[in-house]
Amino acid sequence: MTAVRVLVVDDQRVVRDGLTMLLGLLDGIDVVGTAVDGLDAIASAGRLRPDVVLMDLSMPRCDGPTATRRILADHPEIRIVVLTTYSDDEWVFAALHAGARGFVTKDASAAEIEHAITTVARGEALLDPSVQRRLLDAYARGIPAGVAAPDAAALTAREAEVLAHIAGGESNAEIAAALTVSAATVKTHITHLLAKTGSRDRAQLVRYAYRHGHARP
Repeated sequence: MTAVRVLVVDDQRVVRDGLTMLLGLLDGIDVVGTAVDGLDAIASAGRLRPDVVLMDLSMPRCDGPTATRRILADHPEIRIVVLTTYSDDEWVFAALHAGARGFVTKDASAAEIEHAITTVARGEALLDPSVQRRLLDAYARGIPAGVAAPDAAALTAREAEVLAHIAGGESNAEIAAALTVSAATVKTHITHLLAKTGSRDRAQLVRYAYRHGHARP
């Protein structure tokens, strides 16, 4: 059986090195590289063409959901397994919407991570039980995971501000300067906006803004 080729992505070196060492001990898995953030992951995925990317969510420069979307846009054959924590529902929903098909928590055992990687590599989906419960809870509230109710109350005040600037055609750098925040913070808000509005990209965010009254006159 051919080993599953895996790219490990995490901005924390101790986590990245630990996962690489752990996966290196497993039969049937070959770690072909590591990446320190989303932009590095996009470049490495294009260069190394792994079967599976083990993706962190919250990272500088480019977060996990954005990296997932961009990797799959260019290489739809690659599978994404997300590493998540119990407190990042919005990130999970954004990653799911971006195309991730596996979700495991960062306290998962070696066997659980191996199972997630091999399952997703076969073209199937695998959600950690805790993630499944949160998705079911979201649907029970009448809100599909990753798609919040389309009204002003669904967005925070800052998210509404960012959306208005996006509708005005401003870049991330321009929005960051206008709101006196970092570009990384703007990217985080955009990730949340994509998840909450069910938008695939910036153009759909603009349409959402005009349809729901978030665009400036």
